[in-house]
Amino acid sequence: MEIRLPGLDGAGWLAGAAVLGLALGSFLNVVLARLPAMLEYRWRLDVQPDGAAACAPPPGLAHPPSRCPHCATALRWRHNVPVLSWLWLRGRCAFCAAPIAARYPLVEAATGALCAGIAVLYGPTLLALALMGLAAMLLVLACFDLEHLLLPDCLTLPLLWAGLLANAAGMGLATPAQAIAGAAAGYALLAGVAWAFRRRTGRDGLGLGDAKLLAALGAWLGWQALPALLLAAGLWGVAAGLLARWRRRAALQPLGPGLAFGAALIVAGAGLMAR
Repeated sequence: MEIRLPGLDGAGWLAGAAVLGLALGSFLNVVLARLPAMLEYRWRLDVQPDGAAACAPPPGLAHPPSRCPHCATALRWRHNVPVLSWLWLRGRCAFCAAPIAARYPLVEAATGALCAGIAVLYGPTLLALALMGLAAMLLVLACFDLEHLLLPDCLTLPLLWAGLLANAAGMGLATPAQAIAGAAAGYALLAGVAWAFRRRTGRDGLGLGDAKLLAALGAWLGWQALPALLLAAGLWGVAAGLLARWRRRAALQPLGPGLAFGAALIVAGAGLMAR
């Protein structure tokens, strides 16, 4: 059952969704910047508790406030306006003039565009809000996988449970039974492929993070979406491999961005068909 949000039709809904997306994108940049150090610190605590405990813990996601990574000066509010601050500062720190990576405005703009697109396709509904959260999580997972070849459990597992809960509450694209079957089948499929590859070659060819991400997408989209997700991921991988070969760069091609791309196509297609 579609639950609509009262008083949020038209341009106001679209503008609000875009602003929400820009704000989410700004937070995603914090996640991309700080989560690697947090994961490394947690790993060191597990491997060598005494040595890691003697080191100062890295910044968290909520505290301290954003700082320039070069001069460590705390940023003011006008330096944190999504996209606009980067353009105003011409891609440089206001204090030390060190370059600011273009990733920051790109992630913010992409999240804003995704949320605006979902707002257009699904209207002012709880389903749209849930899908905006899904889009934001998939974007940060895709970026993380591209940069670190890692899909952290602290992102994939909450996404899986959120999908199951959203469909159980009628705020998803699948029935609860389809969501449960999709999560189980998605994990079993890629975990089985990883196990078979390792048994045959003695090497790891696929991480279990990919299996957990496919399980999460199965929880959101249902088991019936799994073939399309894998097809889209395969096409993405072929395209990325050809691009890397054209640029003469030999590199591993992560599966996460392809799965996120496939999920985006399915969500967009479902929205277009429902209009």
